[in-house]
Amino acid sequence: MNKQQLASKIWESANKMRSKIEASEYKDYILGFIFYKYLSDKEVEYLKELGYTKEDLPSVTESDEEIKNDVQQSIGYFIDYKNLFSTWLAKRNDFSVADVREALSAFNRLICPTHKKVFSGIFITLETGLSKLGENTNSQTKAISDLLYLIKDIPMNDKQGYDVLGFIYEYLISNFAANAGKKAGEFYTPHEVALLMSEIVADHLKDKETISIYDPTSGSGSLLINIGKSVAKHMSNTDGIKYYAQELIANTYNLTRMNLIMRGILPDNIVTRNGDTLKDDWPYFDENNKFDSYEPLFLDAVVSNPPYSQLWEPLGKESDPRYSGYGLAPSSKADYAFLLHDLYHVNENGIMAIVLPHGVLFRGNEEENIRKNLVDNNKIDTIIGMPPNIFFGTGIPTIVMVLKQNKNNNDVLIIDASKGFIKVGKNNKLRASDIKRIADVVHERKSVEKFSKVVPIDEIKTNNYNLNIPRYVDSSEDAESYDIYATMNGGIPNVEIDNLAEYWLVFPQLKNQLFTNDGTPYSELKIDNVKNAIEQNKDVNKFKTNFNSAFSNLENYLIDELITNMSHVEVTKEEAILGNDLFNRLKNIPLIDKYNAYQLLDDSWQEISIDFDIINSEGKEAIKVVEPNMVIKKKDGKESEVQEGWKGRIIPFELVQENMLSDDLNKIKEKENRISEIACELEELISSLSAEDQKYLNDKNDAFDANAIKIEIDKAKNNIITDEIKVLKEYINLLDAKAKKNEKLDFITKHNEIDWSSIDASKDGTYSKNNVNNRIKKILDEYTFEEGSLNYIFATALALMAEEKEINKAIKEMKVALHIKTKETIESLSDEEANELLRLKWVMPLVNSILELPNSIIANLVKAVTNLSLKYSSTFVALEKEIDETQNEFGSMIDQLTGDDFDIKGLQQLKESLRSGK
Repeated sequence: MNKQQLASKIWESANKMRSKIEASEYKDYILGFIFYKYLSDKEVEYLKELGYTKEDLPSVTESDEEIKNDVQQSIGYFIDYKNLFSTWLAKRNDFSVADVREALSAFNRLICPTHKKVFSGIFITLETGLSKLGENTNSQTKAISDLLYLIKDIPMNDKQGYDVLGFIYEYLISNFAANAGKKAGEFYTPHEVALLMSEIVADHLKDKETISIYDPTSGSGSLLINIGKSVAKHMSNTDGIKYYAQELIANTYNLTRMNLIMRGILPDNIVTRNGDTLKDDWPYFDENNKFDSYEPLFLDAVVSNPPYSQLWEPLGKESDPRYSGYGLAPSSKADYAFLLHDLYHVNENGIMAIVLPHGVLFRGNEEENIRKNLVDNNKIDTIIGMPPNIFFGTGIPTIVMVLKQNKNNNDVLIIDASKGFIKVGKNNKLRASDIKRIADVVHERKSVEKFSKVVPIDEIKTNNYNLNIPRYVDSSEDAESYDIYATMNGGIPNVEIDNLAEYWLVFPQLKNQLFTNDGTPYSELKIDNVKNAIEQNKDVNKFKTNFNSAFSNLENYLIDELITNMSHVEVTKEEAILGNDLFNRLKNIPLIDKYNAYQLLDDSWQEISIDFDIINSEGKEAIKVVEPNMVIKKKDGKESEVQEGWKGRIIPFELVQENMLSDDLNKIKEKENRISEIACELEELISSLSAEDQKYLNDKNDAFDANAIKIEIDKAKNNIITDEIKVLKEYINLLDAKAKKNEKLDFITKHNEIDWSSIDASKDGTYSKNNVNNRIKKILDEYTFEEGSLNYIFATALALMAEEKEINKAIKEMKVALHIKTKETIESLSDEEANELLRLKWVMPLVNSILELPNSIIANLVKAVTNLSLKYSSTFVALEKEIDETQNEFGSMIDQLTGDDFDIKGLQQLKESLRSGK
């Protein structure tokens, strides 16, 4: 299975296994065991490089000083054979929680002295929390065994394995955060927010070959890692990135270290600290002599997502170099304390990005003073207003603020990105197109209507240093207004037609083709079919032609880029390459939102990239691999994983069937269509039943009771006597009377009206009782009841149900045969056939979605013009006239009514009320 499927499977199982343990706590156990597996597998790989075989591994023990020292010096730690993850699995029923306790204790003791800061105490949370996994030794052992078998298939032994491991680790952290409520903010920055910050930071640092990055509130370390990955795309040597991380909460601090180590980052490039960022400045000092060794470190990038509006102690911090010159944040809100700490550690050409609550932009008192100093010193580069509910555990509005020590401009870029998101569960989520739209505006530093504005510092000063985003960027949608004159008298206001100016600019002749104007501020729609008129317009068709021309070779380009040159594709960089090509094609195409197009690309790339992960790891032959389709099924109250057929590792069975086995598939579809027809025919028969006859239906009244109607049909058939049946029964009576042969032959000869040839004859030319009864049965089976009668309905229903049963049986057999045939087809694909299927899976869905963009633009225009015409189609004057005519007509009807004096008086009062409008 691919990494997405594996991650999903592990999460679903882990979430069930945690039972009553809080998600925020259970994560420490499963993530801790994944990390232990990583370390264990890494040691085994190193031993294999030294020439050790599987049979040699039991000799790797702590008592062998030579191998112990070798392993420690090379990878930073040593794990005895008996404590390896693979040894735990091999023990099966002999495994115990005691094995884990012993292994974790030994690990801490056997860390290489030079790697103590990286590994020391890293399993303390797991070690001290084992007792929470069960009430006794047996239940703890069972819980741990289940966890070990759950994670045993995560690959960790090559570059691709690191990618899969990192993906799964991030996936689990994200899902645990989503389920951890308010505690989630302690350890996780949503992946999409981290990507946005990464893009901004990476662009600033893209020309550097050695980079230092720091997160003073690192949580799980995911934000720091994402920054590193984005920066690495611009570097030839990824080992040139040094990571600094600080985290206050011990459990979360261990997550940071695990996460960094498992990404293959060199231990020498990992510098971490478990401590209070605001209480003691760091980096950098020696833990054993904080004051005498203090020497502040200035880094290329500082990123953080600190806890929002946290209490802190500013007393005695007046002389702290981090805050001097800017001011102290109030004790009730440490937001600016974190920001100033980050800014202090940014070097002169560096950058920082921090997530903060929206209130830091406009709150007064101490925060206003700090904000003023930041603006006056020209430190604030960019402010990005985020969508609501984008962070787990909090719904408060948030921002990302970017600051630099040295800027070459005297302004602040302010972006309102609060409208761009997709809702996922309870939270909102940035899409790839939202991230790119924001990042592009930051890179290009430009003002975009209703989205961003480059604000001169003088303007901010004029606003008393208030940075509240709506003061500078109005992203609100224009409220729909109604023209009073047009509402009363009709016509379409020219002002509202001009609101569609972006279309008229591209389609200059269209406006006059659609509307007529007599020189007043109002126009009329002069065509009946808006859709046809727009679609047939020359300018519109020219627009479509230009678009199609720009994308005419898109399919061939994608085939060359993704399929022909498959072996050269770098998954981490390819989407950017495709995105640049897409934007270049759209450069001279108006109306099309290039970010909508980019989202289509990203939607496709999510699937394509997973396939490339597999191909890069396993080779092109993976395209022709079929693997067991494993599903979870419940039996006797227990869930177990069982095989249910097969599936393509990369090529879906459905794709093969639709394009290579269409004849077989169509035969199945024909039979399925007949099943649908039978269902409709049975439904019609049911609807024809009287209320009394519905007793022959099931409890839900949506299907016939087959047994009940069969009994009724059998009764009816027993009473059927046709001329042929009458003669045949007489013949049976003759047989029962032990008639002689010549008597039987004589009877047969006399009754030549019977088609005796339809009955199997005996050797002597007579007919046996059994064969005659079979003939009678056949006559009854073929008997047609009077159309519309109850027996006709029953007989028809029985015949349909019998046909349905036979067809369903045939469909099942055909599907099994097609499934096996599909498996064999994938496994025997030629390279040309495999490439064609990849074209259909990867290329064509993206090409088709892109080519639909002009149609969506035209459809939007059709809708806009149609809505304009409908908006003022019913005028107040016309409605008033219609009301008057209706009242007069009703009044005339009243005058024609008769009754006693009181009736007439009441009718006259009603008439007067209608006339007065009361």
